[in-house]
Amino acid sequence: MTGPIIPASTPPDPDRIAERLPLLRRRALVARAVRAFFDARDYLEVETPYAVPTPGEEVHLRVFRTEREHHDGTRRALFLHTSPEFAMKRILAATGQPIFQLARVWRNAEGSHLHAAEFTMLEWYRPGATLAGLMDETESLLRAVLPPVLQRPPGLAEARPLRIDVPFERLTMAEAFARHAGIDLLPTEGDAASLAAAAGCALRHGEDWEDLFFRLLMERVEPAIGRDRPCFLTHWPASQAALARRDPADPRTALRFELYAAGIELANAFEELTDPVEQRRRFAADRARRASLYGAGPDMAWPMDEALLAALGHMPPCAGIALGFDRLVMLAAGTARIGDIQWLEEGAMV
Repeated sequence: MTGPIIPASTPPDPDRIAERLPLLRRRALVARAVRAFFDARDYLEVETPYAVPTPGEEVHLRVFRTEREHHDGTRRALFLHTSPEFAMKRILAATGQPIFQLARVWRNAEGSHLHAAEFTMLEWYRPGATLAGLMDETESLLRAVLPPVLQRPPGLAEARPLRIDVPFERLTMAEAFARHAGIDLLPTEGDAASLAAAAGCALRHGEDWEDLFFRLLMERVEPAIGRDRPCFLTHWPASQAALARRDPADPRTALRFELYAAGIELANAFEELTDPVEQRRRFAADRARRASLYGAGPDMAWPMDEALLAALGHMPPCAGIALGFDRLVMLAAGTARIGDIQWLEEGAMV
């Protein structure tokens, strides 16, 4: 019997691991530093199930479906989660403690130098924290685990250094669109033609306001931020609230931020919504949109997470964040390719 045939273009695992070992050691050091950071702040590290009945409700994420066979022969559809968020919020509601997790997550149909189908998410929740307080803590984390000045590799924006040892930029979405795209964004929300006119561009076939918003964000705003120092992009339009509270000072916006550094979207954070009625309404709207875009086959059909909705009313006011751990390690290791800092690369683009 012969062994498996390895394509000539793919080096054997020992060779690939050996040549990347310094980067992989950096990964281990960053993970150790992350745990030390949260231990010092009295966070509790938790673990949640990976195969779950409800993998998430984000409209555009594709999931991996599996099945559990019970001892009596009955079967139940399960999915590999796209984030530990729902389960962690149930723990937060039960304990009231600050919690964090380094969790494996899965997102199907993804693969690029910045994306892998299976990767590690660093997620944490702090009771009593505001969005501003969470930004402060995130800055402190990056300063604790990254060098003060990062030399960016080719492929991650310009070659100039990225400073971690200076205050990160904080820019509202309205300010970012005004500064980098010349658009007064918030009055256009929901009106694709108005946004296209403000942007001086034509709508593509079938493009709605949300589609155009993200096109302009990727084409005009993202390339202009986080170049010399990381940038928090805050106060998203209310329609993009996801699981965030609306801002009481301006209900047109949601208490949400994303963090950008050296051409990488690094994290997504919310001042968390704790109203189960409003959350159910949003989930229902997300489900309807997902069905209209992608259909309702077995790979897209899962029950509403009733356990999460029941827990929301008991959850303390808090803020939470999901940070791409692999991307954080990419910055620390000075590489532009996610596969370089994963031990084995089945889920990454080689």
